[in-house]
Amino acid sequence: MPTGEAPVRIDVITIFPAMIEQFGGQSLIGKARERGLLDLRVHDLRSVTVDPHRSVDDTPFGGGAGMVLMPEPVFATVEAVDPPRPLLGLGPSGRPLDQAFARELSGLDGFTLVCGRYEGIDHRVRAHLLDGEVSIGDYVLAGGEVAAMVVLETVGRLVPGVMGNASSAEEESFSDGLLEYPHYTRPASFRGWDVPEVLRSGDHARIAAWRRAQALHRTVALRPDLIAARGGLTDADRRLMAEHPPVD
Repeated sequence: MPTGEAPVRIDVITIFPAMIEQFGGQSLIGKARERGLLDLRVHDLRSVTVDPHRSVDDTPFGGGAGMVLMPEPVFATVEAVDPPRPLLGLGPSGRPLDQAFARELSGLDGFTLVCGRYEGIDHRVRAHLLDGEVSIGDYVLAGGEVAAMVVLETVGRLVPGVMGNASSAEEESFSDGLLEYPHYTRPASFRGWDVPEVLRSGDHARIAAWRRAQALHRTVALRPDLIAARGGLTDADRRLMAEHPPVD
């Protein structure tokens, strides 16, 4: 169902378009496309090749293991489809993807992701075509498609209207630099483990305070680096944590 506003356009350039299309047709992203909130366009690098083997890679100059994506298919694809900028590669040298970066991207009219493969992409693509790069972590993947899916999921769900409850995105982990508080649902008692009384009290102010305290407790215990990045705990944080001990 169209919203009346232009959808956020995200283009993905890849040699495995079916991987992206399959992912992009599911769950929140698929529903957002159906509702006209996201315009996901997937481009096959092999579609611009002219040789019988539809080659997109070649051996590296200087020798070495593996293959390198050639510049011509990438440049030709970008020039043929005129995708939205910024044009972002996916790789470990890029800006780390965090919630703040995802929020920035979700506020754009659109952007494009270029998926590498093999040993990487010819440096002339990075130097003369890309506007930047995105990293989803310090580890090695076979290609950029999985990383592109992570970006699509992380950014797409922040586009206004994609999530049914707008407050959900605001309350989740990392939205304010903290891990999320524990969640419970029915039954209220399961194998002797009870849902905290405060969550069944109906007192929304108490619930909000408890949830904030639990988020602080969890972050201190599991991700102290996030607390340090926020400048440490405030006196108000410490009082709240003392008032609401951590759950088991």
